[in-house]
Amino acid sequence: LLARCFSFDKPNAAWVGDITYIPTGEGWLYCAVVKDLCTKQIVGYAFSHHIDTSLTLAALDMAIRRRRPQPGLIFHSDRGVQYAANAYQQRLAALGIRQSMSRKGDPYDNAVAENFFSCLKCECVHLRHFASRAQALADVFAYIETFYNPVRPHSSIGWRPPDAFARTLSEHPAA
Repeated sequence: LLARCFSFDKPNAAWVGDITYIPTGEGWLYCAVVKDLCTKQIVGYAFSHHIDTSLTLAALDMAIRRRRPQPGLIFHSDRGVQYAANAYQQRLAALGIRQSMSRKGDPYDNAVAENFFSCLKCECVHLRHFASRAQALADVFAYIETFYNPVRPHSSIGWRPPDAFARTLSEHPAA
């Protein structure tokens, strides 16, 4: 549905999601995120030592609780089994969310989510060794909540941080 159109004028019109792997001394920590294509905010995320549909559903549920989108929102992801699962598709349908998926084997179709993970890894994950999953979870949580959303500037929104950009939209809604 997106056809690589990653720019939207209104929050909660289109979200993208993906999963990444974070190495720790205890094994992998998996992180799923949901990103708003208008504000560039990470609106939902979840962590697990299992890479399954419950991980992606937890990230989606957080985004739903935080943003309360109207029916019609587009949710885009790759074709991972976690997003193609019946439980995930049924949850989207029950919420009136339209599902969009990348073409097979084409990471550019989900470039916005991939770009977030590149930033996360360069600016947080690759800077240290995490002895435990709990340590990695705490650092990634802090990265999202105290740096990425409130501080990190984004070129596509006028070099403003996502939270500041979202506030300008709520203070000056389009007519």
